Amino acid sequence: MPRHPRKPRLLVADGQAYLWTLRHSHRVPDGGGPAHCRETLTLYPQPAGAGGPLRIVFAAGPGRYVPGGFPLGSGDVRDVLGGSLNLHEPGAARALLDAASARGWQAGQRAAVEVDGWTLLETAAAARAGDTGPPAR
Repeated sequence: MPRHPRKPRLLVADGQAYLWTLRHSHRVPDGGGPAHCRETLTLYPQPAGAGGPLRIVFAAGPGRYVPGGFPLGSGDVRDVLGGSLNLHEPGAARALLDAASARGWQAGQRAAVEVDGWTLLETAAAARAGDTGPPAR
């Protein structure tokens, strides 16, 4: 039986547990018109109350692709420079978490933090390309 797409998944990184979710959404500009796709990967430090969530947002824009499905898969994000990740993969979530942590995010921060995922993509994609260790769980 397949996993329910809205059920949070467990990720353990460096002894810290997180629940993580991926959501696809749309933002409509003030003037109406076409909607802008966004993928939001949210990591919740565990146990509950251990810190505010980290939201890594990939918003579609020039040279940045956030498809909602066919012909690219759900959860895929890509830029024109060749960086790409499938945000449904635990290893991609871990690589983005590591990149955010390297830039100063800490799991114990009480407030929710939102980060532009495009600033982390190159680092996370490079980590995934060189990943030869055991898969994240």
